[in-house]
Amino acid sequence: MCAANPGQQDLETLLCFCYPCTLAEDPNLEQLKDVTDVLEAAKKYSIDAIERKVAQAVSNPKMLEVDPLRCFAIAHYGQLRDETLLAAKYTLRQPLIPSWFEEIELLSAADLLALLTYHQRCGNAVYALKTNMSWITTHYGSEAACSWLSGRMADHYRSTLQWWNDFMEKTFLALRDRPCEATILACAEETVQNVRARNCVACAPHIAEGMRDFSALFARKVEEVVSQVELELLF
Repeated sequence: MCAANPGQQDLETLLCFCYPCTLAEDPNLEQLKDVTDVLEAAKKYSIDAIERKVAQAVSNPKMLEVDPLRCFAIAHYGQLRDETLLAAKYTLRQPLIPSWFEEIELLSAADLLALLTYHQRCGNAVYALKTNMSWITTHYGSEAACSWLSGRMADHYRSTLQWWNDFMEKTFLALRDRPCEATILACAEETVQNVRARNCVACAPHIAEGMRDFSALFARKVEEVVSQVELELLF
């Protein structure tokens, strides 16, 4: 990054970071409209503590859940490697094609392509689980242990199989766009409500507990797959 001559506002922000906590609160990320200038000024004056506080801000879970793309752009621009990788993972909760955000201008075309490619590869890797679901029977031990999932429940075989197939099909399609736990939980909750509405005597009494357990398994598997996908981004 090229060093910049910070203006008065940037200097005031720097000073706010340097004040004792009894005199002033640290500016939060939302107030740092020109956070890149602040980062550059911090580097120019070798104020490492400020860089660390910016790193803490963009890696704050509350901030990441709301603005992962924004955090990603700022972290990468500030050459904060760990924070950039963390934010990239949080962006998987967003659609593959993002909406415009102010800090998108901090990213080069190559940076944005790398992030979108990472997102797409994660989605494809998770979708590939659909072709081999041995991880389900491996966890439960056998189809008999998860018969309510596989649909093999005597007289209710067809109806059970249908809602299960619908759930898996819809969830995998959604995961391709948003490969994360939140996607699974949303689809599972919708399925629970639908099965209860059908008032199936075989499934309705156990659907919530069963789907809660399966969703946890599914989420762990997605996390395992996503963790193996590398973000090919230069720092």
